[in-house]
Amino acid sequence: MNRSNRGPQTRSIIPGSDFLQLGKEALPVAGKSDWLTKEIRRAIEEGRLPLGSRLPASRVLSSELRVSRGVVTEAYRRLSEDGHLLGHGRGGTVVVASPWAPQGTMKRPPLSSLVTSPTPTPSGQAVFGGASRADLFERYRGLSAAIDLSPGVPDLSAFPRAAWQRAEHQILDELPASALGYSDPRGAGALRKAVSGWLARNRGVAVSPDEVLVVAGVSQALALLAHVLRAAGVAQLAVEEPGSLGARQLLQYWGYETLPVAVDSAGLVVSDLRSSGAPAVLVTPAHQFPMGVVLDGDRRRQLLGWAAEGGVVIEDDYDAEHRYDRPPVPALRALSSDRVFYLGSVSKLLCPALRVGWAVSPARYREALLGAKRQSDLGNAVLPQLVLARLMDNGGLERHLRSLRARHRARRDAMLQAISRHLTGALVHGAAAGLHLTVTFQAGFDDTSLAAAALDEGVKVQPLSWHRQTPGLPGLVLGYAASTPDAVREGIAKLGRAIRTVR
Repeated sequence: MNRSNRGPQTRSIIPGSDFLQLGKEALPVAGKSDWLTKEIRRAIEEGRLPLGSRLPASRVLSSELRVSRGVVTEAYRRLSEDGHLLGHGRGGTVVVASPWAPQGTMKRPPLSSLVTSPTPTPSGQAVFGGASRADLFERYRGLSAAIDLSPGVPDLSAFPRAAWQRAEHQILDELPASALGYSDPRGAGALRKAVSGWLARNRGVAVSPDEVLVVAGVSQALALLAHVLRAAGVAQLAVEEPGSLGARQLLQYWGYETLPVAVDSAGLVVSDLRSSGAPAVLVTPAHQFPMGVVLDGDRRRQLLGWAAEGGVVIEDDYDAEHRYDRPPVPALRALSSDRVFYLGSVSKLLCPALRVGWAVSPARYREALLGAKRQSDLGNAVLPQLVLARLMDNGGLERHLRSLRARHRARRDAMLQAISRHLTGALVHGAAAGLHLTVTFQAGFDDTSLAAAALDEGVKVQPLSWHRQTPGLPGLVLGYAASTPDAVREGIAKLGRAIRTVR
């Protein structure tokens, strides 16, 4: 047979006998799948297996290494679940994502050099080592670590690239030239219609497309609302305590006083909201950040009763779609349309880089909010909106969400198991849903010092105290969605070692 007549191949399968220079003499007596998983992951990380590489068939590699085929298939399965590999049927198993690895030795100021006991300033803002908590938070977010357990990031390796590309090609084939001009500042009509359907199906919120305003994420929505409410005479906003430091920073940037209102096991304490005198409140009722509690039925009724008396509710529907061990809860907007601003985005569903979200406002604020958006940027980029609309309409986004839930649940479970093993005495909050959980400890050490010690171990976490305006138990906010189960387990083990250095 003349093999020279065979057609060209774009990617050849790596021969099993040469694969990563692995040899049977290096095999451990036990834990063969663990060993093979680590060797392949290291090869991807170091660039020896670049993106697009096809791995040997499991039968080929198992024969070359003289192990059972199950050892190889188990290693491939783990790496596929972690998002590094993707099976293409007869096309083989392909490297589709690389684990993050520090490049070189990045110099950074040690967090421990910035940390001192909190010192109040005349404004009441705590400072650490001469830096305000807000400044330190910004510096810290820019630091790199081998294992990043920061909250708020989904599994970015799971982004549905193939589905997005198909939808994008379809849109570009169909799009007339006239659609490439300036667009409606409210957002593309196709996306506003798709969001209307998505909210009805998934959040119980009945709105027409004309009520939907497309924004560049929840952050822009809050900035626009700050302008609109300021014009309406609102100078103070109540926020959850503890609550998102990032949201608080944004509101303070726009000149708002942020009044802390306690959160307990049932959610926002509405009696404290009444006592604060604030005319408006920002809440995360579906999965409160950072404690993860759900605003229960009685508190919802109390909050909507407060709103009916003249208060304004801003609902950030944070992490609403990501749930594992509890039934869905309706959005507040589904219960009251005339006093609730509703905000959502695809940052946790797809990726923050898209910068696509939506805002639904009470009728009396709608024109003012649209005016603020128009003067801000003339509207979001249209092409990503049309692609997202296609994925919402054809079921692609819902399929992706189902896949994410399974991946995130596995990582959540790995974190819970590791906490039980390595963080004795830690109390876990908010594990039934979301992309993060919070642990609290009995008083006795400073959680910022603990975060510094963890960073020295190569693990990045967020101190709970950074999300407080008033004193409380020390704790950590731990994100699990963006790290593999193995990285989560290793990170929590290192965190356990760090705790012993600060107690």
